[in-house]
This record gives sequence, C-alpha cells and structure tokens, in this order.
Amino acid sequence: MDTELTDPRTGLARGAAPVCREPETTAAVAAARTALAGWSALTPRDRARRLERLATLIEDNAAQYAAYERAGTGKPASETTGEIEQAADLFRFYATAARTRTTPASGRLVAGHESWVRWEPIGVVGVIVPWNYPLMMAAWRCAPALAAGNTVVAKPAETTPDSVELLARHAAQALGEGVLQSLPGDRRTGRLLVESSVDMVAFTGSGRAGADVAARAGTRRVSLELGGNAPAVVLPDAPADTYASLAKAATYNAGQSCAAPARVITLAENYASTVDRLTAAMSAQVAGRDFGPLNNADQAARYDRLVAATAAKRNTAADIAPGPGEEKGHWRPARVLADLPHDDPTIVEEVFGPLLTVQCADTVEAALALANGVPQALAASVWTADLTAGLDLVARLDAGEAWLNCHLVQSAELPHGGRGSSGHGTDLSTLALQEYQRPKTVTVRVGRG
Repeated sequence: MDTELTDPRTGLARGAAPVCREPETTAAVAAARTALAGWSALTPRDRARRLERLATLIEDNAAQYAAYERAGTGKPASETTGEIEQAADLFRFYATAARTRTTPASGRLVAGHESWVRWEPIGVVGVIVPWNYPLMMAAWRCAPALAAGNTVVAKPAETTPDSVELLARHAAQALGEGVLQSLPGDRRTGRLLVESSVDMVAFTGSGRAGADVAARAGTRRVSLELGGNAPAVVLPDAPADTYASLAKAATYNAGQSCAAPARVITLAENYASTVDRLTAAMSAQVAGRDFGPLNNADQAARYDRLVAATAAKRNTAADIAPGPGEEKGHWRPARVLADLPHDDPTIVEEVFGPLLTVQCADTVEAALALANGVPQALAASVWTADLTAGLDLVARLDAGEAWLNCHLVQSAELPHGGRGSSGHGTDLSTLALQEYQRPKTVTVRVGRG
C-alpha cells in the first residue's frame, strides 16, 4: 500500500511512499528490541563515536537531504541549508552530552551505606515527527534518545517521509541495524506505533493528536510538543528593527513553526504605528521569493478557513511570486490582521501560516494578560529598549521559551519545551537526555551499623 506524495510548490504529484501497517510496525519494533541490548551496552564513548559518524554522513550527503527537504516542504535553499547543518550539529552535540552529564548526589548519604544513581535507557522509543521540519525535528527527538542508549522507531509525517528514510539508511551504516528505523505511513501508522510494545513515545504535532497519543500510551512515558501561538509584546520604545525582525520570524518556513511569532500585542499609544510598520515589514516578505508554500492541501484549507472567519477590519496581504509551473502550489501571502476582537479565531487558534495579528492593550499589565490569555504556552518575546522592564515581562510570560528583542533564536545548548496545551517535556540541551532515561538508585550496606 502506497500513498501519493505532492510537491507543495506545484500542488502536483511527486511520487509515492509506502504506508506501514501492523506487520511492518511489529517487525520494526522487534528489530529495535533486538538491537537494544547491544546499543545500550556500548559505553558513552563508543555510542558517541557512532553518532559522530552519522553526523558526518548527514554533512557528506547534505545535497541529497536538501533535495528531499525541498521536495517535501517546498522550503527555499536558504532555509534547508541551515536546518541540515543544525540536524548534524545535534547528533554531534548529544554525542558529547551523553559523556559529560552530571548525576544526582552520590556517596555516604545514609550512615553505613554507600549510594549512587544509575541512569538507564528507557528502551525502545517510538518517535513521531511533523511535516514542518522533517529532518530537524527527527534530530531533536532521535539524537538525545539514541545518545541515552535507547533504540528508535521514527514515524515521519505522511507528506514528508523522504529525509527520515534517508536518515534511517545512514543510521544503519553508522549505528548498526535496527538502532534507528523509519516507519513511513499515515495517522493510522502512528497509532499502531503508539499502541505497539514501544517503551516510550515522543510526539511532536497538534494538540488534538497529542491528547490521542497520551490516551493510547497509557502509563508509558510520553514526551509531547504540541504547538504554540506565540505572543510578541511590543512596547512603545521597541528597537527600530523590531518590525522587520518579527516579519522575518513570522514568515520563516511560511510561519509553520510552533515557536514563530503569531500575536503582536502593543499599547494603545503605539498601536497605529505598530500596525503600519508591521504591515510594511510583512509586505516586504514575498511568498515564492523569501519563503515557501504551506505544506499540504489540508493545511492550506485550514489557513483559508481561519482567514475567512476573522472579524478583522484591517486585513492586508503581501504579494506572492511563485515560479514557473508553481501557480497551483500552496502559496499564501504574508498577512497582517488588525482591529479584531480578542476572541477572534485567528488569535485563539494557532494559524500556522505567514500571518500576524495585532492586538491593542491599555496598559502593560493588560498586554501581559493578553499574552498569557490563550491555552498554548510554548514561546513568547518582548521588544523594548528598557532592559529592566523587558526582563520583568519575560519572567512573567507563561512560556517555556522567551526572547527579549529577538525571536526564534535557538541553540542545541538551550532547552525548548511547552506548558499548558503546548504539551510537556524538553527538547534540546543536556536536559533532554532525562526525557529518554530513568534513574535507578543503588544503595549498598558497607558497615554493620
């Protein structure tokens, strides 16, 4: 059974991919279980060496990864190049992190006894990654899981299986057979993986799908990153580059980023100027030239439904410039919506497109309440020349990651994770290793007392 793949730039078929069902899922998990004993028994140094080899394979085959990423997502080369570099860097980062992590207290903590903590892998991890960052999100999940000693069965999104399939082939060369496998397919394939005998599920996707994953996983550990609806609080003294910076962040990957700015909130005294300057900055971002299309027909339809439902009195869209033969692709313009109610669907829901809403607040406290007034709590930013005021607001924002006078600035060393309906768990940084390990306390009696 195969599914037809579509190029989002053209809307046309670009090939087919297999859809795995019970036999393939069972076989993949069994192979991961078989590989687990050998992989988890390796010293951190030996695992690190193999992960380094996988990173090198990614770098050596960057052109092929880029071609797959562009075919599945429509991203321009300016985006795919950096994301492939980040994916390789993550495997290198976790190769080292697993060798240098610290442990809880050990020693003579109870009279007559010596205690210490062993960090053990959880086992076979089922990883389900979304279509907005096929390779990079796979690296965010798989790299720490593998470094911690687990084996992984990764289920890519139905529309973007290509780069994860290539990663699995390279993993077989660098890590060994069964250590990291790809399980392509649709939503049913993902459910089969969750309901299989995996020991843990790491899921990145929508809130509704995340709730379903958690219910099906039962008592097994689940790590969830379920999207965002990030506010950007722009104060009257915001730096001059605020508006251009927000426009670039909002249109990167066509706005299909969980941490992208979505809701600009400013004060009444600055509202008209903010709307005008944001509109000008977003109008300078042209779909087809500066960023790619939406990923698939369903996402395009959802975007159109939300835009059609808005009560915004100001609705300004920029130009689109698809290339030859790309006129039927899923292109959507950079758009600014203003003069709209606070319960507008484009504010309450995560639009996941190249769109910014602008809200007005009478006071800073009211702006903070609007920022924290939606269920999602993944990322946020504050823009002001007043460092004291900015740091105070950053501390009071309900978000797992917050920026001051910047947005979407991330590094392997810094943790990323959500709160509220944005899920729970940690991606990136050495803290992510704890997602995929469990501690075992060992205490030995060394005296007679």
